[in-house]
Amino acid sequence: MLQGIAFYVLAAVAVVSALLVVTAKNPVHSVLFLILTFFTAAGLFVLLGAEFLAMLLVVVYVGAVAVLFLFVVMMLDVDFVGLREGFARYLPLAVIVAGVLLAEMVIISLTVATTGVAADAAGPAVPNADASNIETIGRVLYTDYVYFFQAAGIVLLIAMIGAIVLTLRHKPHVKRQNVADQVGRDAKKAMEVKSVQTGVGVSPEDLV
Repeated sequence: MLQGIAFYVLAAVAVVSALLVVTAKNPVHSVLFLILTFFTAAGLFVLLGAEFLAMLLVVVYVGAVAVLFLFVVMMLDVDFVGLREGFARYLPLAVIVAGVLLAEMVIISLTVATTGVAADAAGPAVPNADASNIETIGRVLYTDYVYFFQAAGIVLLIAMIGAIVLTLRHKPHVKRQNVADQVGRDAKKAMEVKSVQTGVGVSPEDLV
């Protein structure tokens, strides 16, 4: 009973916040409602027993993507009024796409309700009942799919290096460090011994 109440509450909050994401006039409010949608979806995953997906949703989407959206929206001076001027032209196409998606969801729901596919899929075979789903996913990921996992990491690394190379600009009048020269310095280049008379001191010209 408690799980059912939690499910309906989280589902209602997720649907309402998702609608507010696309209907809010303030883009910052839209991003905040998006974060709320991610949190409620993570709660639904926890109710389904998928703690790993809930953790990924919170850490990756809420902690990185949504926060990045929020900073970008707050830092960029985007004319959202101008972007919404052509909204009426695409409204018929949006209604058609939404109708097709709604029809697909209704057909799938009726199919599941009549054939009982969801009841069969609700209890998948667990390799080890004592291990959590995070441990099970980790074992499968680092054994059967380890090469695909490493390939995905290499692709992301190449993309990161490419982004740095494409956006890096060397300015002619900016001083830059030369690590090789700094590491290769010896005592003769790094310091200079001055003979100073007692009580006289050193003039600023001698220190240059």
